[in-house]
Amino acid sequence: MKPWVLGLTGGIGSGKTAVADRFASLGAHVVDADQAARWVVESGRPALQQIVEHFGEDVLLQSGELDRATLRQRIFDDPAERQWLEKLLHPLIRAEVAQQLALADSSYAIMVSPLLIESGQYRQVGRVLVVDVPESLQIARTTARDQASEEQVRAILSAQVQREERLKHADDVLVNDRDLSWLGVEVERLHRFYLTLRGGQE
Repeated sequence: MKPWVLGLTGGIGSGKTAVADRFASLGAHVVDADQAARWVVESGRPALQQIVEHFGEDVLLQSGELDRATLRQRIFDDPAERQWLEKLLHPLIRAEVAQQLALADSSYAIMVSPLLIESGQYRQVGRVLVVDVPESLQIARTTARDQASEEQVRAILSAQVQREERLKHADDVLVNDRDLSWLGVEVERLHRFYLTLRGGQE
């Protein structure tokens, strides 16, 4: 039987990766849309060529790879440019994710996507798990991890779908505001529950 797909999402700094890693260690097949997004713009891939033709050579590093920071700056300042980029990349990322999910041999597979709700990907999954944290913690974690300013993090937060909207789509919510051992116990509890489900629903 084909595994059902759990959509895992959460805002920046919510700890999606830590949660996904825990699920993977329990044997769940995890596909990360962010990794797929990185892969589709690797050098030598057609998408990178189109990005360079559109934005110019200064979005490339000397190594010929995409300069994400420069590109991010360009699209944050200009919503039309962001839309252009999303239109190019979203179908490619979707195809890549679908290909990776098709390889799953666990009883359920997980698609990790920060834009699960915004991109409409939540319609393709059997169930949605939202990793939720208070905004103050999101800002603290992200500034520490990415050496970003609080202002940059707030800009990213305001570009992402609002918390209430994300939670509206959730079948399950994991509030990740404690330590990793507590998180491990919570993920195990959810994993055991997910193993009992058919198609992601009770």
